[in-house]
Amino acid sequence: MSDSTDLHQPSQPSATRPPQRDVSDLFSGGRLVAIPRRAARREQLLVHLAETLFAVDRGYTEPEVNEALRTVHEDCSALRRYLITSGLLTRTRDGRTYRRSTTTR
Repeated sequence: MSDSTDLHQPSQPSATRPPQRDVSDLFSGGRLVAIPRRAARREQLLVHLAETLFAVDRGYTEPEVNEALRTVHEDCSALRRYLITSGLLTRTRDGRTYRRSTTTR
């Protein structure tokens, strides 16, 4: 696996995806202020995190996923669960490898 510096390389947004509502109001000083309670707003945040923190063509270990998520919020386990249940990240059956989903929203 490559070093952790490529964890934060943003990917190009899909041309078929409608523009997402800006999530910048959820951040202060580069940190997520709170995980939104409203499902639709939380989904917008999760799409943003998946697109900005994880490359489509790379596998990540759980510690790498946690490290990337901690750059924005301390509750990395909640964010990781939300990303998995929303289908934005997938996990192998043995839990060793995580990947960003290639499906578009």
